[in-house]
Amino acid sequence: MAMSFYCSSAIHPQHQVNVSFGSKNPLQNVKNLIKSFGIPSKSCSPHVSLQQGNWVKLICGASFEDVVDIRNLSLVYTLAGVDCIDCAADPSVINAVNEGIETAREIVSIRRPWVMISINDDEDLHFRKAEFDPEDCPSDCSRPCENVCPANAISFERENSTMEVPFSSDQKEKPKGGVITERCYGCGRCFPVCPYDKIREITYVRDAMATAELLKTNDVDAVEIHTSGRQTNLFKELWDDLANSVKYLRLVAVSLPDTGDATISTMNQMYAIMEPHLSCFNLWQLDGRPMSGDIGRGATRESIAFAVRVAASSERPPGFLQLAGGTNVHTVDGLKKRGLFRTHITCAEPNHLQSLIGGIAYGGYARKVLSIMLSIF
Repeated sequence: MAMSFYCSSAIHPQHQVNVSFGSKNPLQNVKNLIKSFGIPSKSCSPHVSLQQGNWVKLICGASFEDVVDIRNLSLVYTLAGVDCIDCAADPSVINAVNEGIETAREIVSIRRPWVMISINDDEDLHFRKAEFDPEDCPSDCSRPCENVCPANAISFERENSTMEVPFSSDQKEKPKGGVITERCYGCGRCFPVCPYDKIREITYVRDAMATAELLKTNDVDAVEIHTSGRQTNLFKELWDDLANSVKYLRLVAVSLPDTGDATISTMNQMYAIMEPHLSCFNLWQLDGRPMSGDIGRGATRESIAFAVRVAASSERPPGFLQLAGGTNVHTVDGLKKRGLFRTHITCAEPNHLQSLIGGIAYGGYARKVLSIMLSIF
């Protein structure tokens, strides 16, 4: 987690603005940035980072498919020293992540982060898109959806219509645009702000067999299964479809929300399902407040509270714990206050590696930190 402090403390928005980029060559711009700030020294492998509580994951988004932004995010955060980059289970997205990683390694000799793909066993907030027909939007709408979207995935344009309109000689403006599907990652902030209730939610489930084939390639190191945490039958169906492919992986993660008293029991049921075919590390992603890390200080409270409850249970199954959902610059301080943040293993705890908070995943906050920088690429 040392890297996360470097990113959040060393690359402030004011620094992003003041850095001068004289070259039109994007790679030269990155090199200029490195000269200004340097890069962290991190040579240990990702699994050692997990064991030491220094693991940091970049969440590109299970539904985010803008390959240009994904490539640039992967490039910059590889240079920053992340241990893992989580992306959509789509070949073009995976290629973009690997392209960003390899470009970063051409600039500076740095160890390679793991590439993780995200899938789901049922409907999930992370696997949805917003959709609406801009022609249904009244011309006088203030477009709050466009203003609230953190991914700039909603865009409106107006084109003059030359169609003849009865009883009027004036030209009418016809709206076009709407949701840019590949940029939408399903945060849902546009749904409640639409004054005319025009925005629909489109959900989907990733194809298990296609994912199984992706896991066999050299381009993927890990998989993350998003589950509701309320039942395990769909989880078992998905795991059975993946069972012959997980042997190629370095890490299997399960992302789940806080379901209260049922959480630990469900985690144990899922671990029992996975264990016969589990030949690598496993990790539990505690998704406190999904897709809200860019909002502010309060967003991380649920993530920390979730971690406190799970870490306190002596009945939790094996596997590292990692925070997500609402994680931002305030998360580490919150963990320290609760006594959960540790960056090394003491001699008195050699057999308790799995009780560590292995790390933190950053999504919306990670994108927000680099929003200005990414515009120069």
